[in-house]
Amino acid sequence: MSETNDLTEMSSAARTGPRILIVDPKRTNLAVLARRLGQEGYRVSAAEDAQAALAALHRHPDVELILAELYMPGTSGSEFVSLVHSESAWRDIPVILITGRSAPGGAVQAYAAGADDVVLKPFHFEVLAARIERRLARAKALEELRLDNAALDARIVTRAIELGEMRARLLESEAERRRLAGLVVRDIR
Repeated sequence: MSETNDLTEMSSAARTGPRILIVDPKRTNLAVLARRLGQEGYRVSAAEDAQAALAALHRHPDVELILAELYMPGTSGSEFVSLVHSESAWRDIPVILITGRSAPGGAVQAYAAGADDVVLKPFHFEVLAARIERRLARAKALEELRLDNAALDARIVTRAIELGEMRARLLESEAERRRLAGLVVRDIR
């Protein structure tokens, strides 16, 4: 496994595109997908099973999308999606599962676990690349929306503090006005 992972990492080291983690128990599939995605400008990390993929996510916190096989020995793709999304740091990483089986039960289970897409084999690589690009664009838009919301929340807090300070100054001014009005009334008597 580490040999495939090392080759994949080396071939994508000079790239600056989004990092994609490929999880597939078949080394041939890993190599083909890594090569094709690398040619598209993506930085690619590879893992042969769910446990190696989780380790890769720890090593590469910049993974922006996961492409995994739905039917893997040990931990299935659906279980893997649940594991990934149970971690707050990885919750928003889009996951596309690939399957060679056309039984709808696996896809339904994958979507229920939180998969963003399920692609049936055989597929045209150009279609897969378009789906990947669409998921990455959506994830980027959601991140921008989250950042905008956080900035708006910060502005609301700042305005609330400013409003509280102005209210306190107004109350102080009103108290001072009443005090001075009381002094004027006493001076007149």
